[in-house]
Amino acid sequence: MNACLIRDFIKHAGETVTIRGWVANRRSSGKVSFLIIRDGSGTCQAIAEREAMGDLYEEIRRLPLESSVTVTGQVVEEPRSPGGYELHATGLTILQKSEEFPIGKKEHGPDFLLGIRHLWLRSPRQIAIMRVRDALVRYVREFFHRNGFTLIDTPIFTTTVGEDSSNLFSVDYFDLGKTYLSQTGQLYLEAAIFGLGKVYCLGPTFRAERSKTRRHLTEFWMVEGEMAFFEHRDNLELQENFVSFIVQNTVRECADELRKLERDIEPLKRVEPPFHRVSYDEAIEILRKNGSDIEWGSDLGGDDETIITNLYDKPVFIECYPKKVKAFYMKQHPERPELVMCADLLAPEGYGEIIGGSQREDDPEILLKAILDNGLDPERYGWYFDLRKYGSVPHSGFGLGIERTLSWICGLKHVRETIPFPRMLYRAYP
Repeated sequence: MNACLIRDFIKHAGETVTIRGWVANRRSSGKVSFLIIRDGSGTCQAIAEREAMGDLYEEIRRLPLESSVTVTGQVVEEPRSPGGYELHATGLTILQKSEEFPIGKKEHGPDFLLGIRHLWLRSPRQIAIMRVRDALVRYVREFFHRNGFTLIDTPIFTTTVGEDSSNLFSVDYFDLGKTYLSQTGQLYLEAAIFGLGKVYCLGPTFRAERSKTRRHLTEFWMVEGEMAFFEHRDNLELQENFVSFIVQNTVRECADELRKLERDIEPLKRVEPPFHRVSYDEAIEILRKNGSDIEWGSDLGGDDETIITNLYDKPVFIECYPKKVKAFYMKQHPERPELVMCADLLAPEGYGEIIGGSQREDDPEILLKAILDNGLDPERYGWYFDLRKYGSVPHSGFGLGIERTLSWICGLKHVRETIPFPRMLYRAYP
């Protein structure tokens, strides 16, 4: 008999099927054992009676959690059971009897759970988060596909710096000296727009920040878009449509998972264009009125972002930061040369920045000065300057962090739960 997936029980009510999976939980009496079986597609309750199981029953009623089994039985509709169906077992085979599983019903601290992340991923909460992540990434790709973007896979080894040079992981590259793990694919996407118009990349990103906040990982996934003939306002409008699309579709598809995570989705339903827009100057005034001692010219920290997002009911753009706190490639403001044409998109409910974006500097002289002012070597950017020599056009782009966005959608307290195997300042195992 071919194995049946638990999620397909609705098609097999009243039939005899075989499932394969793991014992996620169990309780037993003298004559009946109730096994919660997980098979990767869902969970169900399997009822094993002494009379049907015979001599195997005593072993079944003592099965350690996470033992792997196959169970044959009749699918019976039961609204009180997980998924609305249960399996009345007529046969059971133990594939592997588990050792005592280290994660019990008691509370465990985050350090303990991170140390056995390979096992923690089996928990209902982590399964729900990973399913939401899967949906989120699919809708990210779907948005770009629908809107005429071409996927460009940008390099992970790079000799150019896209962001802060102090946050680089360096790697010895054969006889060519040092290269770096990519902070961003943006510079390479800029090259691709001259052939393809609108492009995006989605891949791992590495930042050697010595940070231990709830919003930081040293390895995370970022989706970046780059668009020819897009100026600052065009960029913001695209981001509004993008974020609204991925949030609304993910919430719709993952209603059950978000319910399991106890996420109130009402605030997410308000994520529709237009988003709020606040200038950097206005943001500084707002922060100082709300007790912050931030000075003009400083970048916004996590606490500052929390203050601002708690004042709005949906995402808010902070526009036109001082040049000195932003990356060298951002376009100089046409009326205030101390500013750049950029925006950070902050998620509401205190979640803070999920997108950084800007119009790109297309004036080679201003770009050269910015590179020198940032202490970078112009010779490493020869190919990047070529893009300003051969048909340069106004262009813009942005990058969205998958993990921060997922943390917001799921209502999580820490970004470490949003990626299967988090890499943090003091965590690179397992």
